[in-house]
Amino acid sequence: MKRLITATALLLASSALASAEGVLNLYNWGNYTSPELLAKFEKDTGIKVSVTDYDSNTTALAKIEAGGAGFDLVVPSANYVGIFRDKGLLTELDLSKLPNHKNIAADWMDVDWDPGRAYSVPWLWGSTGVGVNTSVYKGDINTSAIWLDVPDELKGKVNVTPEMNDVVALATMYAGGEFCTEDVEVLKKTRDLLMAAKPHWMSMDYGMEDKMATNDVAASVYWNGAILRARLKNPDVAYGYPKEGFILWMDSIALLKDAQNVENAYTFINYILEPEHAAMLSAFARYSNGVAGSEEFMPEDMKDAPEVVVPEEFKAAGHFLPACSPKAQEYITAIWTELQK
Repeated sequence: MKRLITATALLLASSALASAEGVLNLYNWGNYTSPELLAKFEKDTGIKVSVTDYDSNTTALAKIEAGGAGFDLVVPSANYVGIFRDKGLLTELDLSKLPNHKNIAADWMDVDWDPGRAYSVPWLWGSTGVGVNTSVYKGDINTSAIWLDVPDELKGKVNVTPEMNDVVALATMYAGGEFCTEDVEVLKKTRDLLMAAKPHWMSMDYGMEDKMATNDVAASVYWNGAILRARLKNPDVAYGYPKEGFILWMDSIALLKDAQNVENAYTFINYILEPEHAAMLSAFARYSNGVAGSEEFMPEDMKDAPEVVVPEEFKAAGHFLPACSPKAQEYITAIWTELQK
């Protein structure tokens, strides 16, 4: 998740990336790759990593499916790993080249979207909920009513991240349905909720870490790590877990079928599976990782952060998004298209 400003990315001058000794081309979410980790990796291995940003799974999929981009590694979310795999865009991992594969935490090894971790390894994981400035709104923040039945105090002060699946999924759960449903009545209710709420929003945008920290935005559908970063700058910011249902996600790094720097890619994947290095990713982006033993290297302010540690009372409301059927995805896209008008 994840999709913030791109200041830390090492942008490439051309979309045609050449294969070169000591080079690795990573395609990742914006502001999601630790510069400290990259500097350490280059120092330790001599391999320079060039990072190109994207802002959504659909953007990344379209770019890679078009071919010729020259990327070696990509970081899709859980519900997109299978799509990339089934389209023949990923290479099955050679585990003999990944001795640190054993460091993947048990909870994140035999996952539904990649059983046995044959095609991907964990990058970071977190949740999508709501960030709220509690100096502006004193009510319950653990509800999607914050943005779907906007309280008077928040009208005109709410942002909704322009991430189609997250937004429609949260609205569907608020409507009492399940994401990927083909139930027309539930879908109509979801659409109506979104359309009725939209006039009370101020924006549909990214970059909420700074905007919430400076009180430019009072509430936002957003990702937990970014809201944690906002809270560290402004203690009035809090993260809410919608009791009607919120999203759990994990982004995983995968080797592309047409990768040109394959050995360098394996070196990088193995490197980030070292507990200390996984913790560096977490320390930068402020999300949890899936590597066992990384806990001792994590920043102290993350170990019990309410944005990171899901309260027991809300755990059952967290759901990973499945990959939808073509028909269900068509409905979701139609709702999203109408919302953009």
